[in-house]
Amino acid sequence: MNPMKEVLCVILGGGRGSRLYPLTKERCKPAVPLFGKHRLIDIPISNCLNSDLTKIYILTQFNSESLNKHISRTYKVDHFSRGFVEVMAAEQSMDDTNWFQGTADAVRRCLKHFNDPYIKYILILSGDQLYKLNLRDVVRYHVSKKAEVTVACNRVGQEEAAHFGIMGIDGENKIKKFTEKPQDLSEIREMALDKKGKRGFLGSMGIYMFDKAALIDLLTKDYKVDFGKEIIPDAIKSKSTFAYIFDGYWRDIGTIKSFYEENLMLTKPVPPLDMFDEAWQIFTRPRYLPPAKFEQSVIKNSIVAEGSMIQSAEITDSIIGLRLRVGEGAVIKNTISMGCDYYETAEQIEENHRTGLPLRGIGKNAHIEKAILDKNVRIGDGVKIVNSKAVENFDGPNYFIRDGIVIISKSTTIPSGTVI
Repeated sequence: MNPMKEVLCVILGGGRGSRLYPLTKERCKPAVPLFGKHRLIDIPISNCLNSDLTKIYILTQFNSESLNKHISRTYKVDHFSRGFVEVMAAEQSMDDTNWFQGTADAVRRCLKHFNDPYIKYILILSGDQLYKLNLRDVVRYHVSKKAEVTVACNRVGQEEAAHFGIMGIDGENKIKKFTEKPQDLSEIREMALDKKGKRGFLGSMGIYMFDKAALIDLLTKDYKVDFGKEIIPDAIKSKSTFAYIFDGYWRDIGTIKSFYEENLMLTKPVPPLDMFDEAWQIFTRPRYLPPAKFEQSVIKNSIVAEGSMIQSAEITDSIIGLRLRVGEGAVIKNTISMGCDYYETAEQIEENHRTGLPLRGIGKNAHIEKAILDKNVRIGDGVKIVNSKAVENFDGPNYFIRDGIVIISKSTTIPSGTVI
């Protein structure tokens, strides 16, 4: 049998995403909008579908309504393929009334739903990473090595090693040692890919391939709750565990800074993640919006999503999301806007003018730099969001600053003339 038909993909989407707050104030991390029209969850799902892996569960827990809606509206798998893309929410049972306690506990609590006898392999994926990986190669590698556990790894530099689980391998890529987020580099010096450590270390990507029987054994022999800290170290001791080395672009989106920087990388002339590859599409919800509309504007190194209306504005090194209105004379630099969920009608616009409420979008003569504007914000005329005092972190009445980046939360109104 084709091993691709025997793989169940499990995407972990249940974390609080506290380091991405306030973008996770009303949604879970995998539901955070990405690149103007996608969401983070679209990346692992697209990697699965492009790899002919069509049996996909997404495990959710916190603030999952937005994610559930996106999945149900986006991924309609052909009934005759026997594939599915389904959300599996945390649930109470007669045996356990607790929330998921960690990544491994989430999978353990859902094992009873993975009882299809034709499923031989479980592929665990994260819901908050950017990469393009042909997962068929991981499956074939796992089968060819007769592995019970395979950990996908990416090369990381010495300065990054403290943020990852670091692998030590032998000449056959069998994992002999594992250290989770080492704070002392002396712990892992012998695990460097060369004696001087110039080629760095192998960091876990948080992508794990298990024989189903091995996963069940690892999860049911005790109640350890985390894959990286507990299950993988156990697997190295008791199971045939190999490293699959991926040399391509891969980033973990764990903080506001990384989210901001990796989004804007897409505006570069040659971005590290190719979104224009028709052979490996990044799927998302089709919305049937009109094309973006421009009126005497200057757009430099930027992405403008469909349905946007740009009126005589200047936009540089920025992302303009779906349905966003940008007023005349506005200047936008190094900024991510997530757009709007719907257009305002002519009657609503007239009422807004009458009451003094800014239009949904960015007003006339606004000046915005190094910011993230969440969905459905109202930025009034003449607003300046520039962080002129270079504040690193701050919680304001209607905005936040993280790593020097100003964040305007979802559905927030910034009155005309405000300076941040």
